[in-house]
Amino acid sequence: MFQETLLRLRNIQDIASPIVVCNNEHRFLAAEQLRAIDISPLSLILEPFGRNTAPAVAAAAFAAQVEDADATLLVLPADHLIQDVLAFHAAIQSALTLAQQDKLVTFGIKPSEAATGFGYIERGAPIKTIEQSYAVKRFVEKPTLAIAQEFMSSGDFFWNSGMFVFKASVYLAELLKHRPDIHASAQLAWQQSHRDFDFCRLDKAAFADCPSDSIDYAVMEHTRSAAMITVDIGWNDIGSWSSLAENSPHDEKGNAVRGDVYAAETDNCYIRSESRLVAAIGVQDLVIVETADAVLVMHKESAQDVKHTVDYLKQAERSEHLVHRRVYRPWGYYEGIDVGERFQAKRIVVKPGSKLSLQKHQYRAEHWVVVSGKARVTRGEDSLVLYANQSTYIPLGVIHRLENIGDTELHLIEVQSGEYLGEDDIERFEDDYQRN
Repeated sequence: MFQETLLRLRNIQDIASPIVVCNNEHRFLAAEQLRAIDISPLSLILEPFGRNTAPAVAAAAFAAQVEDADATLLVLPADHLIQDVLAFHAAIQSALTLAQQDKLVTFGIKPSEAATGFGYIERGAPIKTIEQSYAVKRFVEKPTLAIAQEFMSSGDFFWNSGMFVFKASVYLAELLKHRPDIHASAQLAWQQSHRDFDFCRLDKAAFADCPSDSIDYAVMEHTRSAAMITVDIGWNDIGSWSSLAENSPHDEKGNAVRGDVYAAETDNCYIRSESRLVAAIGVQDLVIVETADAVLVMHKESAQDVKHTVDYLKQAERSEHLVHRRVYRPWGYYEGIDVGERFQAKRIVVKPGSKLSLQKHQYRAEHWVVVSGKARVTRGEDSLVLYANQSTYIPLGVIHRLENIGDTELHLIEVQSGEYLGEDDIERFEDDYQRN
């Protein structure tokens, strides 16, 4: 969906390279997804912590002004489905016209049902110069079903899409006016940011002091310059498993199935398997999601309550909501396979031409077995070339490096053994990616 967010803009004229804002932990995943669709971002800004959309867009606005002091931003979340791309492009052009008049423009989605999972926008007076455009009368948070039904009947309320068009300078001026604390922290984090390979790292200390707030709360609900383009573009905010289920292909029993799934006497379910067989028998209206990290089973009507599970994981000081089995790195990725007392096994995949840092470990030794591809291994003073079914041993404390010198991905199994197996047990001596 991140890729689709960018690709649906490819036929718009005079659009600049994207500014991508993501969490530091997602940096290599975002960079790899961009590389896969051959898009070079103007900037890839890394947030050390999540602080909601108001600070994130402020950082993007500061970055845009470096290239163009009068830059206009099209702000798009990366989890939206838009089926009518041509209508979306037309709406963007209308929004650009309003943005040149110093309006902060949002897109109001014509509601198809009395949904309680979306915020709403009430339209005000029409803007006569632009079709389907209105002043914003007010924003309303996610309503009860009864109130949502009233909104549907009135015809004056639209779903809040969370997409915006405005000049960077206008947004920053409104943010300074209504939330000077967010503006100050975001500006300082940007001014003290530093380049790290292909990334721009916001200053950690400055951003830590930044309040967390959305564009809606911080700016749009207070500004007198808000405008709305009303659209019918086949939009959906895929913000829950139930909304993903609704927008996935279904079989004759209403089931949306992905992966290795056996379903019998099962109706209206979303079943997703990523690593093993999932069998569902005699169930209805469920969301079943299996990954290498965890398994989720819930009723579709409970989709908005997943956050309670995340709260439990945090309170229990568990790591499932933070650390995934597959971890992306600039050279490829690794996956956890097994872990036990004093050992763990990983699958390592290295892209052609890429190499890991020259490093050593204080607490662990490593065994490497090549599954496929061609590897060059530096081990102390030795340099080895290994092919499939060949292996080597890296003793504790020995400087080493792994490099893919083939034309295809290098697949390797690594078995670590030692008293401590944390990822912070790495002392780097050389690194193409300038990591500490």
